[in-house]
Amino acid sequence: MRPRVIVYNGISVDGRIDRGGPSAEQYYGLIGTWHEDATLAGSRTMGAAGPSADPADLTLPPAEPEPGDPRAILAVVDSRGSVRNWGELRALPYWKGFVSLCSESTPPEHLEYLARVGVRALVTGRERVDLAAALEALASEYGVRVVRVDSGGTLNGALLRAGLVDEVSVLIHPALVGGESPQTMYRAPDLTSDEGVIPLRLIHLETLPDQTLWLRYEVVR
Repeated sequence: MRPRVIVYNGISVDGRIDRGGPSAEQYYGLIGTWHEDATLAGSRTMGAAGPSADPADLTLPPAEPEPGDPRAILAVVDSRGSVRNWGELRALPYWKGFVSLCSESTPPEHLEYLARVGVRALVTGRERVDLAAALEALASEYGVRVVRVDSGGTLNGALLRAGLVDEVSVLIHPALVGGESPQTMYRAPDLTSDEGVIPLRLIHLETLPDQTLWLRYEVVR
């Protein structure tokens, strides 16, 4: 049985992320609402290879969470093997365990790197990560019941189009950003009919002190 999945983003009125949204303090101040067991992120969100990439000779023991540790685990969708800063991520205090969601196409060299830095590789799917199977594996192997998606529009879109999301939560900051870049919270191919529209039911509406709106929607099956 797959866990409950919540997509959560801070956006401007015109749906832009990264700019014109709520502050990090405000955004992360509300994540305790869901008591998540796992944070699910995309490879771009968690830092693809770049200036902060781990040293080539870095070796770390596997992460062993203490019994009763209330923190979530971090699971990153990364079939291409682009996230190379797991050492840096493991040093952060936010998570108790670490999983890289890979596919059969993930380069063997990257799987070796993950083993070296003590990160579990969970392989589902052939060319891309099978998100449904990955969620079920997180539930069965790690006891994950609630997943909060902390990512951009690409992973959000894949999860939504696959029917794997139960709740959509947004903080709408009173600002307009504009632009032509695809920095929206829901990226997916254009629909050719109304059949693919995802209906939502409002379950919570709150105006925060700085006029940011907090909207929570249940996805209607």
